[in-house]
Amino acid sequence: MQVNENYAVSIHYTLTNDAGEELDSSVGQAPLTYLHGAQNIIPGLEQALAGKAPGDNLKVSIEPKDGYGEQNPELLQTVPMEAFQGVDEVKPGMVFGVQGPGEQVHHVTVKEVEAEEVVIDGNHPLAGQTLHFDVTIEDIREATPDEIEQGQVGADVIDQSQAG
Repeated sequence: MQVNENYAVSIHYTLTNDAGEELDSSVGQAPLTYLHGAQNIIPGLEQALAGKAPGDNLKVSIEPKDGYGEQNPELLQTVPMEAFQGVDEVKPGMVFGVQGPGEQVHHVTVKEVEAEEVVIDGNHPLAGQTLHFDVTIEDIREATPDEIEQGQVGADVIDQSQAG
């Protein structure tokens, strides 16, 4: 069996940056399982895994355009300190959820803190970086109809006739 659209794929991975620093890893934990073709992982990694089989190991570098995108300077914003009411101390590196259009929650990272203003960054923390993956494919299976419908592995389907 090979990695293909609408298959549940389990992988172990280690992610490093250009400096070789480990950014994330599933080693020593349960493998990451995703629905191939449903955009559950970054496009460059999904493309690199297509056609692979259980036991395959690959090392792949993903450019920003196929990862989390380039840094967008328009997502840097200066906001008044009052926007952080209820927070004892605002520090660089803190992450906050903010409600955007359509009630979607977006995450912003505090970049700089001044007496009256805070610079926040709405870019993904890995935007603009080349990502280096060392991946081993652990398992592949056909996704269930419910998983395909929901666009993710292990999705719980809510029966609308029973809801509320």
